[in-house]
Amino acid sequence: MSKKPSARAKQDPKPADPTPPHPMTLAIDIGGTGLKCTVLDPSGRMVHERNRVATPTDAPPSALIEAVVEMAKSLPPFDRISAGYPGAVRQGRVVTAPHFSDESWVGFDLVGALGQAFGKPVRVSNDADIQGLGAISGHGIEFMLTLGTGAGTAAFRDGIIGPHLEFAHHPVHAKKTYNDYVGDRALKKIGKKRWNKRVHKVIGILESLIHYDRLYIGGGNASHIEGPLPEHITIVSNDAGMTGGIALWKEGAVPQ
Repeated sequence: MSKKPSARAKQDPKPADPTPPHPMTLAIDIGGTGLKCTVLDPSGRMVHERNRVATPTDAPPSALIEAVVEMAKSLPPFDRISAGYPGAVRQGRVVTAPHFSDESWVGFDLVGALGQAFGKPVRVSNDADIQGLGAISGHGIEFMLTLGTGAGTAAFRDGIIGPHLEFAHHPVHAKKTYNDYVGDRALKKIGKKRWNKRVHKVIGILESLIHYDRLYIGGGNASHIEGPLPEHITIVSNDAGMTGGIALWKEGAVPQ
């Protein structure tokens, strides 16, 4: 006579599904100083601590691609790639390479190279664009200012990114560009007190130009900002430079 299953056996839960949610995204932040990457779940949450190495700024693009491939080996599997690049990018190709000395960067097909290296679909945008996408509310005129090796900017209207403008290379004081005026070299040369005066001046200039509803400030040197800021200005985590990469895959957020 067969034995009936116990009531307890009937109530045993099914084993958890070991398959992770999809699609997973490899998020790459190409900085003028540091190269970082992690993997994001479909909601844009980091599922692994970020990996970081020095950006090979004095080498050809192939060296950077090799560095990303090596960094990704310790990360969870992913289905697609988002990358932020510190310069102008158009249709996946590099237009300006202000932080790279090798001339082969200009015109380089960054989307194609990453796609070939990983065999995955790739989308690329300016790094300030991506950091802004990771910070904005999606309402009104919002502006992103990044303070790192140089100064990056991005503008948004109701969550949609506008045309990329290279404010970093525009004169802001005498012959100094924004990069010269509030970049990392300026901070180290003139000290935090004088650098902060310049940052507050730049904030005022951008407000008079853009008339933004909200300004977000990120980048590695945002933590050095001192003094009170208006309520409509927010300092954001530098991780937004990677988590914002999920928005590159949202329909209509970024022209491709």
